[in-house]
Amino acid sequence: MEMNQYLEVFIEESKEHLQSCNEQLLELEKNPDDIKIVNEIFRSAHTLKGMSATMGYEDLANLTHQMENVLDAIRNQKIKVNAEILDVVFLAVDDLEAMVQSISEGGDGKRDVSIAVEKLMLIEKGESPALSKARAETAAAIAEPQGLVKSTYDDFEWTVIQQSKEQGFETYEISIALRADCLLKAARVFMVFEVLEKSGEVIKATPSVEQLEEEQFDQEFSVTIVTQETPEVIRQKLLKVSEVDRIDVLEVSMGDYISREAVKEESTLQPEVEEKTDRASDMPKEEKKTPAAKQVSNKTIRVNIERLDILMNLFEELVIDRGRLEQISKELNNQELHETVEHMSRISGDLQNIILNMRMVPIETVFNRFPRMVRQLARDLNKKINLEIVGADTELDRTVIDEIGDPLVHLIRNALDHGVETPEVRKANGKGEEGNVILKAYHSGNHVFIEIEDDGAGINKDKVIKKALKNGIITEQTASALTDKQAYELIFASGFSTADKISDVSGRGVGLDVVKNTIESLGGSVSIDSKVGQGSIFSIQLPLTLSIISVMLVEIEKEKYAIPLSSIIETAIIRKEDVLSAHNQKVIDFRGKVVPLLSLKEIFEVPTDNHEDEFISIVIVRKGEKMAGLVVDSFIGQQEVVLKSLGNYLTSVFAISGATILGDGQVALIVDCNALIK
Repeated sequence: MEMNQYLEVFIEESKEHLQSCNEQLLELEKNPDDIKIVNEIFRSAHTLKGMSATMGYEDLANLTHQMENVLDAIRNQKIKVNAEILDVVFLAVDDLEAMVQSISEGGDGKRDVSIAVEKLMLIEKGESPALSKARAETAAAIAEPQGLVKSTYDDFEWTVIQQSKEQGFETYEISIALRADCLLKAARVFMVFEVLEKSGEVIKATPSVEQLEEEQFDQEFSVTIVTQETPEVIRQKLLKVSEVDRIDVLEVSMGDYISREAVKEESTLQPEVEEKTDRASDMPKEEKKTPAAKQVSNKTIRVNIERLDILMNLFEELVIDRGRLEQISKELNNQELHETVEHMSRISGDLQNIILNMRMVPIETVFNRFPRMVRQLARDLNKKINLEIVGADTELDRTVIDEIGDPLVHLIRNALDHGVETPEVRKANGKGEEGNVILKAYHSGNHVFIEIEDDGAGINKDKVIKKALKNGIITEQTASALTDKQAYELIFASGFSTADKISDVSGRGVGLDVVKNTIESLGGSVSIDSKVGQGSIFSIQLPLTLSIISVMLVEIEKEKYAIPLSSIIETAIIRKEDVLSAHNQKVIDFRGKVVPLLSLKEIFEVPTDNHEDEFISIVIVRKGEKMAGLVVDSFIGQQEVVLKSLGNYLTSVFAISGATILGDGQVALIVDCNALIK
């Protein structure tokens, strides 16, 4: 059976099941006795196991099977849920996510999951992984002098060992430990192999030779060699290799093989008996269960985003032809043609709305990954944090959704690290030990607002100004005139951080400037509101869609340009004598503020006939707190237009973000106001 055709569906569905596992595990942590939640996780794990096995991803299927065994024991009340068990299951889910990610990137989905499997097996037996590890280390310390073989050998390798023994050769398993400060581990491995190959024949290496070459091991590895030399001679030769810290040589005998086979036989017989008993005891339970309510089938199909892009492009061509038909019907003045074109315009308008809505995706696809992240961060920072998500069903254009994830991660990490205080500090300040972070999304007009609110310490204005002065971001003179809001905006400066120490979470000054730049590149804005001791709110404003925007059409000579309405404060017509000059820059006094003027005619080098007008038309635009006046010849009017990229050949055109095709077929360039205001 050809599997490639199902690969995309497998990846998508696997990601959904793993996301469901993450969400349900977080719920289980809050309600450890709720068997319904366990059943949900079990169903997702079972489906994932079946799909993985069908697609031939054995590591994925084996780990999921082991996880399924633990979940089965929990739902049959043989194991009680606790934090340690949940940590191990989360570790298994992390491994599963890494394997699915590897498959989606064209890899084979293989991964060393032995640690997770071992811990899950211990939990299944009713043992604590932490206690078992401690016992195993003690046992290993006692057992080491007895010289037990660590590596496992297949039947072929045992045959080689047996035949070598018959011919007078000995087999040794040599454990080599490199120094902790060894830099070129692969080079030392090569030198060890060179010494051993002169002494005999290497039949096995643990980890594999490929992993050793790629340095995929800690400091220790083992090599099995068939030789006639004594262990002491081999040890002395290897100790001459620099940066080798320790050498242990153990003899491999057939006695090891016989004892291992006996253990293996015993362990395979025991679970078989247990499994039969478990299944027998489960049977009556299954019959007693009330039939579950019939699930409503979700009538959806998966469509590649590229197909929607093609559909949108074809529709835009249709819009151009619609505009031409409208013009022709006006010119011919034919009533029947006029009615037909009018009807077609209405239908194509509805079609446009449907296509744009098809590209809309609920923001929960981004929000879903945050509860797990907050749980882990709260534990790392020794804080108690409750994350509340509001408005996850708010829809945004797919292009915006793809870009918004990273900025939100930065803002949430910032709220957890800088905002919410530790339980001790909160208690001393008369607050509850548990901090609250609210992640909220809602629609307003043609925009979507995302707010990250915390009830933490808030932003210390004086501390921010002090740090900004130290970094040379502002002068003493500017600092004295700053409002609270302007002071908070300073934390978006590149390299700015108020953290007293650098941690894994934050403090390097990388993050908030990236957040601001990303959001502004999407045509949005970000603002801060804060009260010391009460908390902060970071508010992000984003356009509903990037493919259709509201613009003001303006004319410069015979060329048409579009300025996004989201950047415009207002339009004005002023007298020429009102234009002033300061520091070789034309400026105007606009409502008590000095606003610089930029001539689009000069910026875009539009050919001109040099005629002088008494009045000047200007469009006042803004970027954050900064403003500028764009000088144009005339205003055409407001219009909703479809944004088209300029293509691969024109990627770095200054101050132009794209183009649009107007109803009459003319092309209007869209002005990027953010690039004009420095």
